[in-house]
Amino acid sequence: MMSFLRQRADEGARLRYRPYHEKAQRQIEREMVLIEKLKLPGYFLIVWDIIEFCKNNGILAQGRGSAANSAVCYSLGITAVDPISMELLFERFLSEERGEWPDIDIDLPSGDDREHVIQYVYERYGKLGAAMTANVITYRGRSAAREVGKALGFEVSTLERLSSLVRTWEWKDPKDTPERQFQDAGLDLTNQRIRKFLELYLGVQDLPRHLGQHSGGMVICQGQLDSVVPLEPATMPGRVVVQWDKDDCADMGIIKVDLLGLGMMAVIKDSINLIRDHYGDEVDLAHLPADDPAIYRALQRADTIAMFQVESRAQMSCLPRLCPRTFYDIVVEVAIIRPGPIVGEMVNPYLQRRQGRESVDYLHPSLEPVLKRTLGIPLFQEQLLRMAMIVAGFTGGEAEELRRAMGFKRSERRMREVEVKLRAGMERNRITGETQNRIVQSITSFALYGFPESHAASFALLAYASAYLKCHYLAAFTAAMLNNQPMGFYAPAILINDARRHGLRVLPIDVTTSDWLCTIEAGASDQAANMGDNKFHLRARLGLRYVKGLREETGRGIVRERARIPFCDIDDLVRRVPELRKDEMTKLAEVGALNSLEAAHRRDALWQTARAAQPVGPLLDTLPEAERVSPLVRMSVQERMNADFSGTGLTLGRHPMAYRREEMNTLGVTPARHLRPMRNGSAVRVAGCVIVRQRPGTAKGFVFLSMEDETGVLNAIVTPDLYDRYRFVLVHEPFLLIDGTLQNLDNVISVKAGRVEALPAVVMAALSHDFH
Repeated sequence: MMSFLRQRADEGARLRYRPYHEKAQRQIEREMVLIEKLKLPGYFLIVWDIIEFCKNNGILAQGRGSAANSAVCYSLGITAVDPISMELLFERFLSEERGEWPDIDIDLPSGDDREHVIQYVYERYGKLGAAMTANVITYRGRSAAREVGKALGFEVSTLERLSSLVRTWEWKDPKDTPERQFQDAGLDLTNQRIRKFLELYLGVQDLPRHLGQHSGGMVICQGQLDSVVPLEPATMPGRVVVQWDKDDCADMGIIKVDLLGLGMMAVIKDSINLIRDHYGDEVDLAHLPADDPAIYRALQRADTIAMFQVESRAQMSCLPRLCPRTFYDIVVEVAIIRPGPIVGEMVNPYLQRRQGRESVDYLHPSLEPVLKRTLGIPLFQEQLLRMAMIVAGFTGGEAEELRRAMGFKRSERRMREVEVKLRAGMERNRITGETQNRIVQSITSFALYGFPESHAASFALLAYASAYLKCHYLAAFTAAMLNNQPMGFYAPAILINDARRHGLRVLPIDVTTSDWLCTIEAGASDQAANMGDNKFHLRARLGLRYVKGLREETGRGIVRERARIPFCDIDDLVRRVPELRKDEMTKLAEVGALNSLEAAHRRDALWQTARAAQPVGPLLDTLPEAERVSPLVRMSVQERMNADFSGTGLTLGRHPMAYRREEMNTLGVTPARHLRPMRNGSAVRVAGCVIVRQRPGTAKGFVFLSMEDETGVLNAIVTPDLYDRYRFVLVHEPFLLIDGTLQNLDNVISVKAGRVEALPAVVMAALSHDFH
């Protein structure tokens, strides 16, 4: 088994390391010695076999986690990140002292591809040789409120009201208690049932409710798993689940591999297929053009909607300040906007040093090689390990033990023991006094918060790939994004608006041309600024899947019959697609999808569908057909927009704010696009549709809003006091009018709110993504 592993790794290394240099050879041999000593070749071959299955079946797969620290994993094709060129630390992945299985996660496209891989593992190792791990599901939030309410016999309307009150932001305001929420909503806490509801709701929090399936953890056992752990059939056909969670399985020494569904992997795979079919180009995730100027221009402008890991408001606020110029800058960007670095107050010092406003300090000259790339600020767990190995003479295993001791479930006793050992090692290396104290403080405060550099590198590769696809193949990338919703920060309406601002023409749903999924079509180019698509004149076409209430069976039936013979009219459609129900016909007519079938407008289509749904029968079938034109008037612009939003969640007409621009001008509202040239500190009034609401746990009660008008997206900052004053308006109103002060710092634009009011909604809007 070991010789087979060596052979596979050697073949892969010679392919990936060109030339196969001595440093790679030494690292691979060092890892192989440890793998053989720990009797782990079988584990690596299991993972390699899964990756090979993916390659042979055209399934995009990427190893993630600390596996990216291993040159053997890179050589086997498990990970696309080269740990030697990235200077990653193998001991973060595997060491003799850890005494546990290494951790390898495999990112797969979510959906059918991932299920295909899971079923392969079941077939490969047998129904009793592999199983999914369990998750302990606990009572929390709205689900707990609903169950308690049902037990107390509340009516549905009351239950919905009560459950809506208990949703919580990530930020836990000490004043924002459930009692206060109930009182603010006008509920009488002296009422016995209401009081009992609140008491039980608080009492059941975090109590176990049931076992669920882990998102991707699979355990594999030689022989029969049921001789080690109890098994049960899953609710999903073809799956078996163990009745333990992943930690229990790890304690028993059972091999676990995480097969994780990642939406962006599905987007990349679908984009690659669309590019091959429509552009004639072959895109390889592992061989993207390095240092693409268009990618870095977009990142520096924070023009990153839909890009993996860098599309959030916090990332957009950081990008112009960090100003990425290299791939490693993207690695840092992915890692730095995390709760750990933010709570550990590492973000601003790093950015200040990056901009040359603060001098770089390495704590000790010996640490410069470790901290040079991050300007003296420890951002990654691997740096923690290397620091301990350099200043205190720790082995790789001892350094990993330090990280684990100071990790999430930190033990005060273990921390003290490790700190004593750390100081003793530094004494031996003659590092004493204030320098020693600063290093200890840096390591101990950082250990809880550091993000693995290997994870960041894997994520950065996907971030770079998504940016490359958006910058150069916008039509394909947009269609793939729309086909893999829900995912990311933004609703489909926002993704479409952003793509249209970049020059892409998006075509409406039409039963004569739309497939079930969104597609791309050739056509006249509307703008030369089409980010790479202008030479192909490609446009995106919305798929039938975006019609709310239309079943996939019906949508695919429409596509099937249309491929056979084009539809003549609405009667022909109804006659030839037996799956089409009356309510589905109405939905198609309301969103304009039937207008191409000899319908003058949407209400005419509604008139014709109503008639076609009620055939006259054989007795009157031979009589001359009555006039088809309906007596109904066309929908107004407002009615069409409302029909679009209610029927599809988006509109391809003008933005709702565009119809109110004259009114906004009268009110002195500045469009989002015009904020950038304004001076820092200027008084400003802005308005728009709320697309994202956030109250992060690291932001000390501040609320961050992203709002959109017809010109772009703007960000607003709401202080805790202001949030208390305008709570219900901020949480529930779709359109807001905000007076505040413009903050324009290092090209990061936001509005610090001073006054907030609801903007009366004259039309519907896209649903916001609220991070509660």
